[in-house]
Amino acid sequence: MKTTSGNPAFARDMFAHMDWAATRSTSMTITGTVGKTALLLAILTAVAGVTWTQAANHTLSPILLFGSAIGGTILAFVTIFKPTVAPYTAPFYAALEGAFLGAISSLIEKRYPGIAMQAVGLTFGTLAMMLFLYGTRIIQVTQRLAMGIVAATGAIALVYFVSILVTMFGYSVPFIHGATPLGIGFSLFVVGLAAFNLLLDFDFIERGAASAAPKWMEWYGAFGLMVTLIWLYLEILRLLRKLQDRR
Repeated sequence: MKTTSGNPAFARDMFAHMDWAATRSTSMTITGTVGKTALLLAILTAVAGVTWTQAANHTLSPILLFGSAIGGTILAFVTIFKPTVAPYTAPFYAALEGAFLGAISSLIEKRYPGIAMQAVGLTFGTLAMMLFLYGTRIIQVTQRLAMGIVAATGAIALVYFVSILVTMFGYSVPFIHGATPLGIGFSLFVVGLAAFNLLLDFDFIERGAASAAPKWMEWYGAFGLMVTLIWLYLEILRLLRKLQDRR
């Protein structure tokens, strides 16, 4: 079965028509991918802790905040279009995203005490739940499911792109940022969509291991999973903020 992930890092079917000439020691494994994902999470967490402290002490430079966001985005696209560089770019991507997430989380935490830890807990709770659903095959990644998730993810990306454009001209899209019932419903949908993208990411990694993909694909698989987890965390943070504003 061929599936496609809504995650741009996994958007291409990289395993179709490929005959990897690799042995067990030089091929992609699930265990190896999990280990590299853990390493990237450790890097992200360590850097996030530093920028969190800087933001809390009012010593964070705005250049670092915006520079890390832009740098992370550039590295993500470089990795997506040239996956073989993932062993080199993925750790730097994790560090840049850690700087951005640590700073933005600390700034939001000042207005909504406790919100960051709630978002972290819900993110990893969602990861564990989706991994359980995938591992037990309670939810099976079928071609129809994959196509639906990809289409919905593309639609959300388009909505966010339009929102950025109209914001540049002084307008806003209320249901994206507002704490209205519609805005909360929108965020719930996007959080659910990000969670379902995790299923497709798991499927990508499992198929890569099954097809004996090259060892560097472990880094690419870990990188792609990080992209989804970061998106999920930011969307949960947005949802929690809206719920706090409704009180």
